[in-house]
Amino acid sequence: MRRGLFALALTLCACLAARADPVADFYRGRSISWILSAGAGGGYATYAQAFAPYFAAHIPGNPNIVIQNMPGGGGIRAMLYLYSVAPKDGSTLGLVHSSVPFAPLYGIKAANFDPRRMNWIGSIDASTGICVAWHSSGIATWADMRKKPFTVGSTGAGSQMETMPIMLDNLFGTKIKVIAGYTGGNDIYLAMERGEVQGRCGGLISSIRSTRPDWFPQNKVNVPIQIGMARNPLFPDTPAIEEFAKDARTKNILRLVLSPLGMDRPILAPPGVPAERVAALRAAFHAAMNDPGFIAQAEKEGLEIGEISGARVAQILDDAFAMPPDIAKAAQGAMRAGGGSGE
Repeated sequence: MRRGLFALALTLCACLAARADPVADFYRGRSISWILSAGAGGGYATYAQAFAPYFAAHIPGNPNIVIQNMPGGGGIRAMLYLYSVAPKDGSTLGLVHSSVPFAPLYGIKAANFDPRRMNWIGSIDASTGICVAWHSSGIATWADMRKKPFTVGSTGAGSQMETMPIMLDNLFGTKIKVIAGYTGGNDIYLAMERGEVQGRCGGLISSIRSTRPDWFPQNKVNVPIQIGMARNPLFPDTPAIEEFAKDARTKNILRLVLSPLGMDRPILAPPGVPAERVAALRAAFHAAMNDPGFIAQAEKEGLEIGEISGARVAQILDDAFAMPPDIAKAAQGAMRAGGGSGE
């Protein structure tokens, strides 16, 4: 009888311990709003839809994740919402354009936030930046970009689609014209197909492979330049922009400007979320990124994935905001229209 009572007591203790998980208690039966800074139908939406069920399955309490698109201002609209308006309890998360957290550093007036106060959960991938030009645009090589006008689409100030072309103009003398105002990256792809713009610049490889899988193999787009410090093996014959930087100062400017590529699909929680929930979300992110089901899903959909921890994302931002003032100022100028040129 004593043994039976002892066993019952152990069972009750185990049940109480299981119920005593405050993170699981918070998320059980709850829906998480996952705010995307991009529109529906593009690369960010594709990643979110593929990742959400696996992420949710590894969060204690197994909440439901509801994806909400909040495009605007090159991603700044969503970032401002997450920083100032969203609940600070872990019930709202974000997936934002990787360039947006750097917007305050580059003097974007609307960027009234400090990304270092955000809780970075992790990034689904890192990327290589490229410019792509529609096959009939007449833009096929870096030399073409230096000699000919090249129109590219953008969602607005702060996005890679705008800052990267402006940087190429200012530092390397290209003749790119940015056409802003598109809702999302997918709309720019449609505009390229219709002939409204000639191309797009940014971290596009995974986006194109997932939403336009025929573009690269069928040579529907040219890749005249890689916006990176080294060539991506996918495009061994296309030069990396670092190859044209003639001095150490320009290379340092490039390193700062290209920092967002090291955290290409960053997930975050607003400031003020309890530490234990942030830790649980980071652990769930790690588990989901290594879930065989998600890995298989990503391969099926042609998604490039590579786990970047939340701590690493935070470090990338800390390093960027700690750059010497003259390099930060030069990078800021390079990312602005009319910011000056010269190699």
